[in-house]
Amino acid sequence: MKSIDYIIVGTGLAGMAFIQTLKQNSKSFVVFDDASQQSSSAAAGMYNPVILKRFTKVWKAKEQLTLALPFYSALEAQLNITINYPLQLRRRFTSIEEQNNWLVASDDLATVPFMSSTFLNNDNKHIDAIFGFGEVLSAGRIDTNTLLNAFKDQLAKEQLLIAETFNYNQLKIYNDQLSYDAIKAKHIIFAEGFGVKRNPFFNSVPLNGTKGELLTIHAPDLKIDYAIKSSVFVIPIEKDHYLVGSTYNWDDKTNQPTEKAKQELVSKLKTFIKCDFSITDHWAGIRPTVTDRRPLVGQHSQYKSLYILNGLGTRGVMIAPYVAEKLFNFIENGESLDNEININRFTS
Repeated sequence: MKSIDYIIVGTGLAGMAFIQTLKQNSKSFVVFDDASQQSSSAAAGMYNPVILKRFTKVWKAKEQLTLALPFYSALEAQLNITINYPLQLRRRFTSIEEQNNWLVASDDLATVPFMSSTFLNNDNKHIDAIFGFGEVLSAGRIDTNTLLNAFKDQLAKEQLLIAETFNYNQLKIYNDQLSYDAIKAKHIIFAEGFGVKRNPFFNSVPLNGTKGELLTIHAPDLKIDYAIKSSVFVIPIEKDHYLVGSTYNWDDKTNQPTEKAKQELVSKLKTFIKCDFSITDHWAGIRPTVTDRRPLVGQHSQYKSLYILNGLGTRGVMIAPYVAEKLFNFIENGESLDNEININRFTS
């Protein structure tokens, strides 16, 4: 039997962040992943501290960014890749009323660090923005696909990745440890995203999968180096290509892109982008969303060696390092979990 500290199930953003935390603290582990969950690798990857529908601060925005930016810088050095692309993010206004609401919000102490009170005029003839833009500060994009592929490649080279579906029936739980085949471990972390619905230990958590679809477009005349949020996001990536997203579907639980979502994105995009473009890619994933829009972190009520790290929703790149650190400190250092993220909030 091989004895280790942790078994991790899932290498999306949540699992990756916890694994990286284990590496930084010299803990031993193995990882199971069958590539069945695509929400992290199919994400736009924006980190944005402002809710642009209501002009309010994202939950724990300052704390999350303080952890996340050094976290991803360390991964860039470790994996020898570039994944962090700071971007100016512009919220397109559609009325004078929106401009006024922005000014009021930007004067709030909670949002002052993240919202400029100076409006930006539109000088691009291929964008319809007669009311201009508001500028979000401290925004950017993490290339989640490049990150997760490189991270899993490294795990495979280190012989820490078991590329197969985790069989819950083979997990044996004892008082102070557990075993799986020839592996003994002190703890197991389930970071399976929407896949938790198949998990007999945590399938009762109130996680609602929300399907999101994204496009990549080629728009050689657009020529912007900033992201726009209007009815959809437009995010520059490389060589006149842009990410466009995203849709929200609460009924379809498949990872298959749909013609309906593509047409929805194209229709919304054409309301403010006034140049020709072609679609070069289209993909989908199921976001692990929770009714109260807070992560699901904590310990199984009966089996104390079992833990969950899930429910990152639409802001995984910001939340993942934050909740990974919280769970690690809960397990290893006996620190309490905040009630806002503890799964006990749904049972107590």
